[in-house]
Amino acid sequence: MKDPRNYAKVGYSMILVAAALATIGIMGLFLADDVLFADNMQRDGTAHFNECKANDFSTEDCLRYCSRINTVISDVYTDSCD
Repeated sequence: MKDPRNYAKVGYSMILVAAALATIGIMGLFLADDVLFADNMQRDGTAHFNECKANDFSTEDCLRYCSRINTVISDVYTDSCD
């Protein structure tokens, strides 16, 4: 059986994988200050929604939730979004 001589393709693939891992590592270094970055974003959004829910979605920045509430799935009903 003849040797396929695809060492160059394998080498380029290894370089590509190493570059991808290096990119992930560099991104990790930049986000190392706030390891829970996505978790904090989600908690802030949930806190804002709960604040809007307590105020019956009456403030202007809470109007963005009006298209998602008053449904059976959300189980949040209000008259201020009509």
